[in-house]
Amino acid sequence: MAVSEAIENYLETIYILSLQKEYTHAVDVCNYLSYSRPTVSVVLRQMRENGLVTVNEDNHIFLTPEGKAIAVRIYERHNVLSRLLMEIGVPKETALHDACKIEHDLSNESFEAIKRLYKKIIENKK
Repeated sequence: MAVSEAIENYLETIYILSLQKEYTHAVDVCNYLSYSRPTVSVVLRQMRENGLVTVNEDNHIFLTPEGKAIAVRIYERHNVLSRLLMEIGVPKETALHDACKIEHDLSNESFEAIKRLYKKIIENKK
């Protein structure tokens, strides 16, 4: 299933929040992304309808296996890209911002090549 950049950002956010705390709520997503509650509610409903998240009776948000796979993929891209950019001298804030823009549009083939390059750079520093 192809998902939009916005949905990828929401999934990545839910994944990051789930790493930080036991339960994720819509208000956590609102605060993390600086979005309004109505905006987040609309997107969460779309993600539920598309089988990317579930919300239980306590309003805890969980990624489905499909949603988690997308989130983990985007999160890995963000981490590798931002670290590589910082490694080549890009200031941290710029690297983090640019990685957010690049992570969604990069082909799998290009990302795998970038990941191999990053690993070589890190290995050569040892």
